[in-house]
Amino acid sequence: MKKQQPSISEDIILQTSWELLGEEGIEKFSLRGLAERLGIQAPSLYWYFKSKQKLYERLSNQVAKIVLEEFHPEGDWKEQLAGFASTVRNVLGRYPCSTQLMMLTLPVEPDSVRFTNRMLLCVESLPLEQEHKLQVVFTLTNYVLGFVLDNEQDRRNFSIDRKGKETHPAGEMVRLLDAMSESDAGLFRKMYKSGLYELMGTDAAFEFGLKLILLGIEQAIKEQGE
Repeated sequence: MKKQQPSISEDIILQTSWELLGEEGIEKFSLRGLAERLGIQAPSLYWYFKSKQKLYERLSNQVAKIVLEEFHPEGDWKEQLAGFASTVRNVLGRYPCSTQLMMLTLPVEPDSVRFTNRMLLCVESLPLEQEHKLQVVFTLTNYVLGFVLDNEQDRRNFSIDRKGKETHPAGEMVRLLDAMSESDAGLFRKMYKSGLYELMGTDAAFEFGLKLILLGIEQAIKEQGE
């Protein structure tokens, strides 16, 4: 009896891609591995995606679409930008490697374009030059992506190795700081040992960084009006 080929679709490919990205990370992700998980030959994937980059673009577009669905533009430009940034952060946190995907792809899919356009609408009323409005969007986007990526990397640093032993750089960091002079590492050592670095990646840290950006935009508006 001839073995029946598994039924696949674009939705199934995308869902399976998210599963593999969550299990292996983007560094080990491959179309060959994806095909094996789907139970098909790798060339069959090319009926849906011409390359891994095209698949990445569609995954990134999916993230952008979810952000747009969950974002509700309310309030003035500051409230809208803050709300958009928080929405992006929340969505990225639910999809493994989505931060890297957005960094690796250009907005060449419809919802990715709408994503950028939606942010531009948040700042359209600002008395700034058009190139400065675009810079606002890029700065805020880079802040959110960088924040989420740093937080993900911190979690990896506290991962479990193959022997089941917890691995993290805390002890090594303390030894390094203790071996350095007060002038070279004093302030860093004091902050690190007091636990301040444990606040990195928290909601409070995210909101403070966002506040700095918004204050910077206000200052730019003030200077342009002088």
